[in-house]
Amino acid sequence: METTLLYGKQGLTITVPDEATIVEPKDIPKLEDDEAAVLSALRNPIGTAPLREMVKETDKVVIVISDITRPTPNEKLVPWLIKELSHVPLENFVVINGTGTHRDQTEEEFVQMLGQWVVDNIRIINNHCHDKESLKKVGESRFGCDVYLNKEYVEADFKIVTGFIEPHFFAGFSGGPKGIMPGIAGIETIMTFHNARMIGDPLSTWGNMTNNPVQDMTREVNSFCKPDFMLNVTLNKEKEITNVFAGELYEAHDAGCAYVKEHTMIECPERFDVVITSNSGYPLDQNLYQAVKGMSAAHKIVKKGGTIICASECADGLPNHGNFGEILKMRKSPQEILDMINDPEFKMFDQWQVQKQAVIQVWADVYVYSTLSEQDVADAMLTPTNSIEQTLEQLKQKYGEQMTVAVLPLGPLTIPYVNE
Repeated sequence: METTLLYGKQGLTITVPDEATIVEPKDIPKLEDDEAAVLSALRNPIGTAPLREMVKETDKVVIVISDITRPTPNEKLVPWLIKELSHVPLENFVVINGTGTHRDQTEEEFVQMLGQWVVDNIRIINNHCHDKESLKKVGESRFGCDVYLNKEYVEADFKIVTGFIEPHFFAGFSGGPKGIMPGIAGIETIMTFHNARMIGDPLSTWGNMTNNPVQDMTREVNSFCKPDFMLNVTLNKEKEITNVFAGELYEAHDAGCAYVKEHTMIECPERFDVVITSNSGYPLDQNLYQAVKGMSAAHKIVKKGGTIICASECADGLPNHGNFGEILKMRKSPQEILDMINDPEFKMFDQWQVQKQAVIQVWADVYVYSTLSEQDVADAMLTPTNSIEQTLEQLKQKYGEQMTVAVLPLGPLTIPYVNE
């Protein structure tokens, strides 16, 4: 049978065995009038007064957005927020791009993310996690580091964080407080947030919010300089808005997480020999670094010694910024990589993504279908494939004609699990 994976902007149609199990959530239709739904949420929020009533005309207002690796529809949300706050002069707004440790966005990318009107009328800045001058200390974390956040955010009169909520492979769920931590945090704080102990904790996993140290730290950091208002949405596979959660940071985020968990966590009766996954298509599959999320979703239901096939376009390479590719070349096997990262003396930003990838590779073989060169894929200790169908045929020699196959067409927008 044929099935279509979310891949790049166009999708990828593949042929899989008729008996393959397709694992995806029920498709939720988009809101008929998403602007009306967002404005209603701003006026009837969870746990706060209506947004407009909270903001004074003289306030300097910051709106924190997620960067270009996330599909948050900020081209809609930001203009609607500004429209709702029409009593505030445009020069009083600043949009902060929550890059975390990722690269700056260009003006052309900001137009893509926010629309021409916002770029022409509102000041926009990238967060720079390495630039101490642009950061401000707001506290000391119980997890063992000073907490630095973007200075303009800290000093603003009114703080809004936007985002979208989906299951997250070590924070439980994205959105909410993650817009601030790590979105606009300093590198010292981010390194603690992503250290080997935090990432390696078994409770740091998909869909878990209970005693998850990563989620606990992001919430603690937010408490030092909390956003005054949160606006988050949920999306379907077409990246259309399906629901809106706005208001007090923790209450509104918890409500959104409960909604997402109900629709995206899919139980499977047993593990599979082979799991084919996407990385949810553009913009989530821009590079191999992000594709680890798709591999991690598949890891939840693949047998020990099984095989994961991950389709991720990777139009932005490994990427060519950051340390992801460099760290992968430091040792000769996934286990050696894990041993290196688990050494308390080892500290390099981007190690967290390599750590997650290595954990997956110790468990299962990983093939990658992408636009990357075969050498780039091999350098990442992964196996390139130019044909998913041919790879499936070859794998029958390993697992036999009764080989079991599962497909995650939406990648990490679906989180499968097995009760073991």
